[in-house]
Amino acid sequence: MLEQISATDLAAWLKDGSRARPFLLDVREPHEFAHCAIEGAVSMPMGTIPGRTDELDAGRDIVCICHHGMRSQQVAMFLGTRGFDRIFNLSGGIHAWSEQVDPTVPTY
Repeated sequence: MLEQISATDLAAWLKDGSRARPFLLDVREPHEFAHCAIEGAVSMPMGTIPGRTDELDAGRDIVCICHHGMRSQQVAMFLGTRGFDRIFNLSGGIHAWSEQVDPTVPTY
């Protein structure tokens, strides 16, 4: 099931040692990822996802991330059609993360 997650809720999850850490799937283009990223995120540009789903663990929580949350929402929906049922979309994307959680992460 696809769920939206806010930047502040994701930050709380990442700090919560009692919860398994989600896989942070950053679907932005390589130049965007090089500019800024959430620590621990893995870069898989949106266009590569259909050929790389075998690299993802369907039994793990996956948080999809992009610039503002639109591309990641599309990827999350796509993964849902491929049997992934623990999918979250970072609402507002890396931009929201920078504004609400970590101002050291550059915006663009």
